[in-house]
Amino acid sequence: MQPSGGRSRRIVRDLRPEGPLVYERLSDPILVRRAKDGDKLALATLCERHAPRVERIALHVLRDPEDARDAAQESLVKLVQRVGQFRGQSQFSTWLHRLVVNTCKDVAQARWAAERRTEPLYEDSRVAADGDPARALAESEARLELGRCLAELPAAQARVVVLQDAFDVPFEEISVATGLPVGTAKCYAHRGRNALRERVSA
Repeated sequence: MQPSGGRSRRIVRDLRPEGPLVYERLSDPILVRRAKDGDKLALATLCERHAPRVERIALHVLRDPEDARDAAQESLVKLVQRVGQFRGQSQFSTWLHRLVVNTCKDVAQARWAAERRTEPLYEDSRVAADGDPARALAESEARLELGRCLAELPAAQARVVVLQDAFDVPFEEISVATGLPVGTAKCYAHRGRNALRERVSA
């Protein structure tokens, strides 16, 4: 028996669920897209979702709870300010991890610079503990020389060396933060250290 020649009825379905949107159930890509469009609730949900992970990364990198807390807060501020720069070329969590590690590095460098600015005040008002000003001067010059040598390295090598040797970040996390394969990160660390030794001893 042939089917009826009349027009088939088009079934229209509402693909959107009824009721309010539950932001906590949305995926990161959807939240990011909505945040870029100015959805403040989506942006707040992203911050709340990733805040615990941001705090764990900061504490792992910096070790000091106070510095880690400052870095985590600053990282979330940067997330709010820079989410529009996320291009989706990697996972959002990878982009955020890189942002947190870079923020931790900035916090550590700022703390080191602050301590360096106040250090002469202590030295000027008391006798050096080891009684050897020449040695203290030599150590200070050595640190400056190391900084200059580090700046002469290729940027990728210098970054890996700093993350590994200064912040004790595992190569697996360095790989995530820099986008380099683990093997490449290890190779850069080896080459960078050798280059530093050659420059410092030259």
